[in-house]
Amino acid sequence: MGVNENVRKPLDRLSAALSAEMEAVNALIRARMSSRHAPRIPEVTAHLIEAGGKRLRPMLTLAAAKLLDYPGEYHIHLAATVEFIHTATLLHDDVVDESQQRRGRPTANLLWDNKSSVLVGDYLFARSFQLMVEPGNLRTLEILANASATIAEGEVLQLTAAQDLRTDEAVYLQVVRGKTAALFSAATEVGGVIAGAPDDQVRALFDYGDALGIAFQMVDDLLDYGGATETIGKNVGDDFRERKLTLPVIKAVAKADGAERAFWSRTIEKGEQREGDLEQALALLARHGAMEAARADALAWAERAKAALQVLPDHPIREMLSDLADFVVSRVA
Repeated sequence: MGVNENVRKPLDRLSAALSAEMEAVNALIRARMSSRHAPRIPEVTAHLIEAGGKRLRPMLTLAAAKLLDYPGEYHIHLAATVEFIHTATLLHDDVVDESQQRRGRPTANLLWDNKSSVLVGDYLFARSFQLMVEPGNLRTLEILANASATIAEGEVLQLTAAQDLRTDEAVYLQVVRGKTAALFSAATEVGGVIAGAPDDQVRALFDYGDALGIAFQMVDDLLDYGGATETIGKNVGDDFRERKLTLPVIKAVAKADGAERAFWSRTIEKGEQREGDLEQALALLARHGAMEAARADALAWAERAKAALQVLPDHPIREMLSDLADFVVSRVA
């Protein structure tokens, strides 16, 4: 599995359509990540924020607002809020996972230390709450505050579920909705709310973001077992080495015989991994068609995302958002 270069175009088109707004978001991010008293804060933050990420989540907020012809400027604040929440969770995640690489670069916890990553992440969360109150819209504040709690809840759930072979697809979906889809859906939903959209359109934006986020995470989990390191920004097999029970493994465990289940118990539950175990895991995934089944699930969620857009106004941005759903799953085409 790898990236088809042609599918970068939908994201590039969306980025071009939102270039002026994203420039304003980036300027606001740079201004708010500064600190007069603690220079390490902008150092650590800049390392991650300036690492060349696509800014997908804040773009979703801007896209939703533009799709609904929002004339104001507070979508800029909300988009920056979304990016700060995302960056804070990445800093914390890398500490929890003891990661050494993100987006093809050394992680902040590796370059500095765990304490710096955690505390700077906390600072960014605080900054995000300062930003989210500035529009003076209680509903957007509620959505983003709830999303922040849901993200943390999803990460804690993953701590217990990820190494338990009893974890099924329902629990996996709950984890994914927490740690990934919650911010996608909040990003699109607040764009609709700040634009004053009717409830059915706000719900459609939530449903789009939710489905897109689920598809996105499923693809990420697939790429961990079948992508190129330069494509996914981390080492192939990291989820296996970190003993994360993601969707392909859950599907393989569900079909495992006694010997196979013993293998998964040893490597995932007990963490007793040996040379050649990753190759054995890949062979088991192939034997049971787990990768193909997980890919089919991701494709189905992408279709749900596209279907949710149908109640929204006919607009070039709507087409771009639909193409974006195809882009996400095309990474495993």
